[in-house]
Amino acid sequence: MKRFVATARGRVQRVSYREHVYNEAFERDISGYVKNLKNGEVEIVAEGSEKDLQGFINAIDIIQRPIVVKSFTIRWEEATGEYADFEIIRGDIQEETFERMDYAGNVLHSMDMKFDRMLDKQDQTLQISRASLEVGKEILQISKETLEVSKETLQVGKENLQVGKETLQVSKETKEEVVGLRSDTKKHLDDEFAEIRKELVSIKDALARAGIQV
Repeated sequence: MKRFVATARGRVQRVSYREHVYNEAFERDISGYVKNLKNGEVEIVAEGSEKDLQGFINAIDIIQRPIVVKSFTIRWEEATGEYADFEIIRGDIQEETFERMDYAGNVLHSMDMKFDRMLDKQDQTLQISRASLEVGKEILQISKETLEVSKETLQVGKENLQVGKETLQVSKETKEEVVGLRSDTKKHLDDEFAEIRKELVSIKDALARAGIQV
């Protein structure tokens, strides 16, 4: 068993530091006490195993808002076994009341600061949400304009397809007319050649009757 006498200096009174020390001792097999001193410091006397005492020191030599331990001096001694448990040695009622009021004020101030930071974060989130909404509106507008362009392009495509169909129809009609013209021309030429052939045969026959051989 070991024993130490420690003095904590800094912001250690009226910030519920003694309650913190008591709770940490309660979690371990440690006996002794913690009390406020008139000079604003806090005295801790603790007895227990060396392992428990080292863990206890690490847990109470802290900076943990609103507690700020600026220095923590320790004097090691032999354990006496005079303490049955760990306790908080209180001062007079006026001192304890003022300490409770100061601690409550610190807690309220801390809560107010946290609330202000929370409001700031909410404002930032709202600004980001508004900016995202504006971007979304712009994207929607661009999408609408793109859709209109696509519709116009589709309409032009349909018109071009219609022109293509009409051009194909004209080509078909032109081809049919050309084919018909060729057929008519061939028939006409065949008829002309047939007439010429008949006339030549008639001339040849006439010459033969006149005694002229050709």
